[in-house]
Amino acid sequence: MRILYDGRIYSMQMAGGINRYFANIISRLPPNFAPSLLVEQSREVNYPSHANLRIHKFGTLRFNHISHRLSAYSSQLEDYYLRNFTARKRFDVAHPTYYTLLTRSRVGDYRCPVVITVWDMIHELFPAQMDPTGLHAEEKRRAIMSAQAVICISENTKKDLLERYSVPESKVTVTYLASEIDGNISHGVEPVPSRPYFLFVGSRAVYKNFDALLVSLSETVSMRPEASLCVVGTPFNDSEQKLIAELRLTNHIEYYGLVGDRHLAKLYRQSIALVYPTLYEGFGIPPLEAMACGTVVVASNCSSIPEVVGDAGLLFDPGSKDELTDVLLSLVNNPAQREQLIVKGNQRVQEFNWNMTAARTLDVYQSVCN
Repeated sequence: MRILYDGRIYSMQMAGGINRYFANIISRLPPNFAPSLLVEQSREVNYPSHANLRIHKFGTLRFNHISHRLSAYSSQLEDYYLRNFTARKRFDVAHPTYYTLLTRSRVGDYRCPVVITVWDMIHELFPAQMDPTGLHAEEKRRAIMSAQAVICISENTKKDLLERYSVPESKVTVTYLASEIDGNISHGVEPVPSRPYFLFVGSRAVYKNFDALLVSLSETVSMRPEASLCVVGTPFNDSEQKLIAELRLTNHIEYYGLVGDRHLAKLYRQSIALVYPTLYEGFGIPPLEAMACGTVVVASNCSSIPEVVGDAGLLFDPGSKDELTDVLLSLVNNPAQREQLIVKGNQRVQEFNWNMTAARTLDVYQSVCN
């Protein structure tokens, strides 16, 4: 089977969950498959690996350093070549890495069956913050409606999709994600906070509900002043810094920036718990990572999170400050409960693995080819 992957996502992020998803899918394709990946010449990222993978790079005919007019003309030629390449070269299936294509053509222009993976409905649910112009949602809609098959990364995402798009349910398949890290890599020399700490990992966009965690933390440390919060992610913005100061949390928060997998695994393992107060997730990788690394998950009881965590973590109403505070205090005050949840988490995470994800994705490829 010959599969075309348009690598739009690699132009949008150097690393991330979508990158890892496609790396795990492509690396697990059968050895007789022939995947092709279209990428930009200028990007330096860790591309997927497969014995037969052919990477087609474009951007080699850009000459801005010589002449903008020459660069524009050569760019048009290259775009024309790429559109013809994807149209004329025979592929059995196309699986774009995002909802838009590097070739600037539409997903519906492919002359082979198309599979689209839908990650979440964040832009539809939080348009003011995530998609004020509606452009992203429209591009996504066109891609979904053009596809012969749709993959959703959770049952909740599938439900949200079917509520918003007139897509036959028979076209939709759910394939869960998995963790890239586990406790086996968590015993290095990387530093961790010296005080007992809760852990927050990832983006702090509005729907991630980070401000609510800060408010609950302030209540928690008023009763257990030895507790702290370790934050992994981008630097705090002005609004967050102001709130931290107002809540008198400056001495209770340790910022670790963007860390590698080994360091992150150690931060998970030695934390009291991962706190994941998000208002919405298409799947939610950090809870899986936390369970795989041997810590407790404290997470919202909404969207896809109950699917991922099951009864192996402590779920709370993200709209209730008091409920989250009670959960944080219960873990500090009850070590035995924490140990029981770690055991459950280790069992739960075994239900998610990339081999199953790749196998179900391959079934989807074969179904559209037949």
